[in-house]
Amino acid sequence: MTVLDTLNFVAFNPLQNNNPIAVRRRKLIAKIDEQIQLAVNKDYTPTQHKWVTDEHGTQRKVEVAKRVKRWWTASVDGKINLVVRYGSKPLEFAKGKNAIELASEAEVADVLAKVREAAELGELDALIEQQAQFGRRLTSKSKS
Repeated sequence: MTVLDTLNFVAFNPLQNNNPIAVRRRKLIAKIDEQIQLAVNKDYTPTQHKWVTDEHGTQRKVEVAKRVKRWWTASVDGKINLVVRYGSKPLEFAKGKNAIELASEAEVADVLAKVREAAELGELDALIEQQAQFGRRLTSKSKS
């Protein structure tokens, strides 16, 4: 008996990563993870890679700090308002309600973890779809 006879061979079916719902869901989850890191660690600064050209014309890749806006703010009565954003716009969970009210800033990471779980389970797909369609044109240009 050869070594290859001991292996179980199957047909390879790659995952389809072009599903727009799954892509949007992964994008939101990545942003939520970033906000959780920001809530847990005050000194957290995410980085991104950027190509820069020096005075000699040579290009090189450098790591620069990425600006991340916090999704939560303190209101005048001391409560924390957490807004979940997709792109630059907040998600509207109910008609006219786009923020989650928290008692203290210590709850932010836990609530973001719950929102992340809801996003993983697909509970936010309809809201993400609405937000993604917000800026698009409904009619296409007619060719004359």
